[in-house]
Amino acid sequence: MAEQTPGAVPLSAVIADAATGVALALRGEGGPYALSAVLRQSDALAPAALRVLGADALAPYAMDHPAHPTAPVGGDDAEVVRQALSAYPPGTDASEVSVWTYRGLVEASHAFLSAGAQHWPPPPEAAAGWVEADPWPKLAHRVSQVAALALPGLAPGLAEQLAARTDDLARGFVRAVRRRDWLQAAGLGRWLSRLPDVPQTLGLDSGLAFVRHMGGADPRVTLHIVAAQRFYGRGW
Repeated sequence: MAEQTPGAVPLSAVIADAATGVALALRGEGGPYALSAVLRQSDALAPAALRVLGADALAPYAMDHPAHPTAPVGGDDAEVVRQALSAYPPGTDASEVSVWTYRGLVEASHAFLSAGAQHWPPPPEAAAGWVEADPWPKLAHRVSQVAALALPGLAPGLAEQLAARTDDLARGFVRAVRRRDWLQAAGLGRWLSRLPDVPQTLGLDSGLAFVRHMGGADPRVTLHIVAAQRFYGRGW
């Protein structure tokens, strides 16, 4: 997304730091959360990092305002989001995942950022035929990539469609754990935490705890597991 200069902090490090800040806020640690504090407007990589994190960058605001908040949030936060939305919109050839993650960030901005809400773009149309058509391994891969949309109230239509394939997602979760793909397992486990009728035989809570133990060195894994626990009471 963004070009690097020699000696500059890599984008992956900016994403990791921001994910850590979000996870701390979801756990109630680290003081009051502000998106503009973890991703500053002056950082050239902030828009790219926010585009990668998507709606998760606003997840701490969902704790107190799970639907449509009325309490104002700082305009600096809104400006950081506007920069990311304008810098990295999905193109005409964008993948379904790219469109959905962009849509998720727009939805989260409407729901959780009251400051400057009139300036948010409308959520783009996002195709969902893949939810029904994909074989379960491909479905599991894609769903893990849109784990940030598993926040309360976001993407209700997608959640409804995924509920019809809960068994396939559970199968993908087990496969990801066996392959030690902790990020995919965490993302799938987070979605399963939101969905109804998860098979009891899956052992989702112990599975999420295991993923957190084994993959917790990755801040994005930790973020997914903390979000599953904070919003849906799953994991440990």
